[in-house]
Amino acid sequence: MEEREDSHVKSPSLIRRFLGSVARARGRRQKLAADRKTRTALALCEALVSGRGEASAAVLAREALDAFKALEGPAISGFFDLLAENFSPDPEAIGRAAETYREEPSEVNLVRLQNAVEPPRRELFRRLNMAPGGTAALVDMRRRLLLELASKPAWAGIEADLYHLLSSWFNRGFLVLERIDWRTSALVLEKLIAYEAVHEIQGWRDLRRRLEADRRCFAFFHPALPEEPIIFIEVALTQGLSQRVQPLIDADSPLADPARADCAIFYSITNCQDGLRGISFGNFLIKQVAEDLGREFPRIKTFATLSPLPGFSAWLAAAKKEIAETPEGESLAKQLELLEEPGWHEQPGAAAKLAKPLTYLGAWYLLWAKRAREPLDPVARFHLGNGASIERINWLADTSASGMARSGGMMVNYLYRLEDVERNHEAYVNHGEVVASARLRALARECALASKRKGAP
Repeated sequence: MEEREDSHVKSPSLIRRFLGSVARARGRRQKLAADRKTRTALALCEALVSGRGEASAAVLAREALDAFKALEGPAISGFFDLLAENFSPDPEAIGRAAETYREEPSEVNLVRLQNAVEPPRRELFRRLNMAPGGTAALVDMRRRLLLELASKPAWAGIEADLYHLLSSWFNRGFLVLERIDWRTSALVLEKLIAYEAVHEIQGWRDLRRRLEADRRCFAFFHPALPEEPIIFIEVALTQGLSQRVQPLIDADSPLADPARADCAIFYSITNCQDGLRGISFGNFLIKQVAEDLGREFPRIKTFATLSPLPGFSAWLAAAKKEIAETPEGESLAKQLELLEEPGWHEQPGAAAKLAKPLTYLGAWYLLWAKRAREPLDPVARFHLGNGASIERINWLADTSASGMARSGGMMVNYLYRLEDVERNHEAYVNHGEVVASARLRALARECALASKRKGAP
């Protein structure tokens, strides 16, 4: 007798189709819910801009920010799309105002043109800032925007508006410099551990050593972001210019007498707020900290960094072909193959073979690897733009995993001579001049690539 197929058992293809339809229905519901949240947030923003009462504006600002904070995933992108579409300036109004100003270039017509050009978004952001925590929310809004900005060119205007306002609200006049020590609130100390981006802080014991008497930590704070550091800098008070970072961040390192120090080594600078990226604070921070330390410790005459070369390894990989074309390219290429061996820096033979060629290449990279007319290395751009000079490149100065990966363990001393800072800054900004010591230029001349470039340092 034939067995009958149970009518309740469905075929795998039917099950897959059923599950697919369920998933699509769920996706449609989620999209509709996200669209509703986006439209709600936008409607609150439109009501905020069109309203006039200050009391009602504060309430609407809080509701609009709450609605924005609730957005996730595609809803955030949808919000920024609508913000770009609905809160941009009117091209026709700009055209009329421009034509009027062209025909009669009076101050009154100039003001009208400026008003026409300014996007309604800026007024929206100003009013959102009226809400409690509004400044922090706008910083976070820019952080979210920057995550996708590279693939969303239509958002460039929103980013420009937020940058314009935040750079004004976070100018040096509003920032407060504070020393961080072990008596600072635990909330701030926890944030230092979380934010540290250069040399990871391994817990409370490590942090405490970095705040001892022969160390200093300073941060900029803003009144609108209480107990939220904007940027902080870590300093070691030493005798002589430090060549290696591990002794500076070793939790078991012996405590030195700060009164005997003659050098202040800035070994870590961390920007804490992704939403403030591109707004410069570090130059003000370094200069003010140097002045404060100079007053506290009159013996300290040298202010310098111990900085990474974060782009060196990537540049070296890209430069292999150019290196191979030099007279000593073949033998140099064989030496550089040692970099591929795990733990090569702990092998005396490999380290000895690589010391000179990598140091020469590092010096060349600092002086001649360019992005347009500026150094390719982002840390070099930062310090040279602040008026520092390149003093020295240090072999195996950072043997941590990240230090070996990004720069073959090398680090740089950028020197801040306070009497030369302005002159160095002007030379760099106006002429693209990389101010460097004679020793560093001599190392660059020994690099194999020097034979290929006329006018090498």
